[in-house]
Amino acid sequence: MRLSQMLFVTLRDDPADAEIPSHKLLVRAGYIRRIGSGIYAYLPLMWRVLQKVSQIVREEMNATGAQECLLPQLQPADLWKESGRWDTYTKAEGIMFSLTDRREQNLALGPTHEEVITTVARDTIRSYRQLPLHLYQIQTKFRDEIRPRFGLMRGREFIMKDGYSFHTDTESLKKTYQDMYQAYSNMLRRCGLQFRAVEADSGAIGGSGSTEFMVLAEAGEDEVLYTDDGKYAANVEKAVSLPPDATASTYTSYQKLETPNTETIEKLCQILECSPTQVVKNVLYQAVYDNGIIVLVLVNIRGDQDVNEVKLYNELTKLASTYDANSIVGLDVPNVEAQSKWAAKPLPLGYIAPDLSDDYIKGGSVDSKFLRFVDKTAVELKNFVTGANESGYHVVGANWGEQFQLPELVVDIRTAKIGDRAVENPEQTLKSARGIEVGHIFQLGSKYSQAMGATYTSEQGKEQPLVMGCYGVGVSRMAQAAVEQSYDENGIIWPLAIAPYHAIVTIPNIKDTQQLEIAEKLYGELNKVGIETLLDDRSERAGAKFKDAELIGIPYRIVTGRAIANGKVEIVERKTNESYEIAIDQVVSTLQQKIDNQLN
Repeated sequence: MRLSQMLFVTLRDDPADAEIPSHKLLVRAGYIRRIGSGIYAYLPLMWRVLQKVSQIVREEMNATGAQECLLPQLQPADLWKESGRWDTYTKAEGIMFSLTDRREQNLALGPTHEEVITTVARDTIRSYRQLPLHLYQIQTKFRDEIRPRFGLMRGREFIMKDGYSFHTDTESLKKTYQDMYQAYSNMLRRCGLQFRAVEADSGAIGGSGSTEFMVLAEAGEDEVLYTDDGKYAANVEKAVSLPPDATASTYTSYQKLETPNTETIEKLCQILECSPTQVVKNVLYQAVYDNGIIVLVLVNIRGDQDVNEVKLYNELTKLASTYDANSIVGLDVPNVEAQSKWAAKPLPLGYIAPDLSDDYIKGGSVDSKFLRFVDKTAVELKNFVTGANESGYHVVGANWGEQFQLPELVVDIRTAKIGDRAVENPEQTLKSARGIEVGHIFQLGSKYSQAMGATYTSEQGKEQPLVMGCYGVGVSRMAQAAVEQSYDENGIIWPLAIAPYHAIVTIPNIKDTQQLEIAEKLYGELNKVGIETLLDDRSERAGAKFKDAELIGIPYRIVTGRAIANGKVEIVERKTNESYEIAIDQVVSTLQQKIDNQLN
């Protein structure tokens, strides 16, 4: 392609709305253009990158025996109501674009396709002989992000590969899950990305287990905790660890002490001269279920630890049926206004004890009893410090089974931290890295098939729910993640496999007949042997052309400059900035060998 004929406009300055390097560079280099909040046009260079990423994804998926299809982006609300996710996606998370058609029927623009694919399976799969079956698609998805940002990283419209598998049992599912683990690893390696596969929370998708694939980059929105031995890595939302050992309590008898102005653990420990590991902290949450029931949740946790609200959300979701509900639509720490709606009397905030009385709740749409959780870090504490249910007072020397009853629901809802010991090997400590989630695979089990009546007839003639898996890759996000991981002060450094072009031939002086002739010759020869090559034949200054070539990040630049007097051209490798002169008749064979070595 000739740059003089391409839609190609670069910018000198960073766009005002761009926050991270990859977003700034993709706009400046003419790859994308903002159309609206979280909505971008993919310009010709970007479209070539996306096609290459898509092709790598497609090849790895096809190699596993998965079959490509295309599902509707417009989805009937009835399907989402069957699965029980309509309220979760339109109210709780509010992430789904929903609309009403001229017949007053509710529809949605698909953020994901579990409901649609389960409907297809329900209508087409009859026998165990048809299983396992794995379908996938590469398609535009839509999500109504609260705060679209970072360009293609968190947009409201994006390209995604999503796949779904159907099985007779969990053993078959686990095999496909492992196949996908390997396929996703292959995709990322082939795209030239450094990544880490981590244990993850399944979120609103659900299922028994999931793995995220994180491209490592400082601008990543996710925190990954890992061990140096490579045997453990997890998203901080999911991570488990062994906390530091608790310090033995200095109190040997139970007392109630005056502790004014100690609403925080830090202030409390200063006054009582104790360690936060000796304190039982009591945190109050308000959970709202999809049937309107409000449940007040009291969490007892060790004073030096923090509640992981994703883990708490998951524990509350497990208990939804207890309150005749399907899902949670809200979870937060109730503020003064929220408390006024259900509190029968003022709460002793900052001084709450594990046995806060249920008579603080005055009823209405609020469940009449506190739901009480105790984190594992607080269970073994002896002679601990905690609130006295009276403002300005704490108790010391308290014990479970004596002054306080240990809650029945003992859970792990603490946030794992850097420096914690690994559960699998306590000699290993957790370290942290930032990551961009580009892929996520789930073992869904029968969550959707049971809800939507998707069954098969077993070998014994028995009707059974289909066992499902779900596998997603963000194609457009992966492309930007590559930029976030590889750039310098001059611009983008594309991995060769997904670069829009392999090489660019730059003519310093378009009026120099010899420079022009040699450039045209090399341009034709390189493209003829499959080396995708741009020709910068614009009437621009040489310096501007060199800067543009660096900005757009083409792996190899061939300059038909002064060296042609000696029968040579200059080659500049973008990744290393190494430059060298080479005989004109050796350019094609040299680049061919370099590119083959990197791609094969």
